[in-house]
Amino acid sequence: MTKKLCTTLAVLAIAATPALADSVGNLAYAQTTPVAGAMTIKDDLTIVGTEDLMTMLPVNADGTVRAIVEIPTGTSAKWEVSKDDPKAIYWEMRKGAPRVVNYLGYPGNYGAIPGTALPKELGGDGDPLDVIVLGQAVPRGEVVDVRLIGVLKMLDDGEQDDKLIAVLTQDSPFAEIRSMGQLDATFPGVSQIIALWFSNYKGPDGGMESQGFADAEVASGVLEAAMKNYQAAR
Repeated sequence: MTKKLCTTLAVLAIAATPALADSVGNLAYAQTTPVAGAMTIKDDLTIVGTEDLMTMLPVNADGTVRAIVEIPTGTSAKWEVSKDDPKAIYWEMRKGAPRVVNYLGYPGNYGAIPGTALPKELGGDGDPLDVIVLGQAVPRGEVVDVRLIGVLKMLDDGEQDDKLIAVLTQDSPFAEIRSMGQLDATFPGVSQIIALWFSNYKGPDGGMESQGFADAEVASGVLEAAMKNYQAAR
């Protein structure tokens, strides 16, 4: 047996060991998703940092917006900022097991905007604003600067559940996009993919219904209302 063949067989044997194929919540290789350098892995279900994620300013001096990445592009494990410990992000549980979206992975980095809360009467659910950030995958727990370009108007079982649409402002093919019109012209099909994904990721009877996109001005109005509501509730 040649030395090269021996090396190949050894690599295959290591790759086949159960330790490298462990799954959590029926999601194989769950631990391979990168985690932000500022966060520490507490256990399979929790990462923790040193900063209160919700008290960070939502808008930077240059007008860009901060977004906390909970679910990196292409992944399907449903993580979110903890309501009990705002320094932590945890894997959401459903029916006693970690929740995994039973569909294609998220088409963008999904997360929350700190310092925001939108009540139902204003189109939210009382939680921080949801945002999907177009661009390459960002580590879970990373806080990134983004630019709002629009909002996807959604109904979830008849209740408004809008999703802000944003782009990474640095080191991304989407960095110069400033509107939904420019997105459609430069990257045809992307907005349709987003609308189709959110309309279908809960299944055929999931209750999700797209009402189309609104522009960056509307998105900024939603953000401003959510910031004011958060401050008023403190």
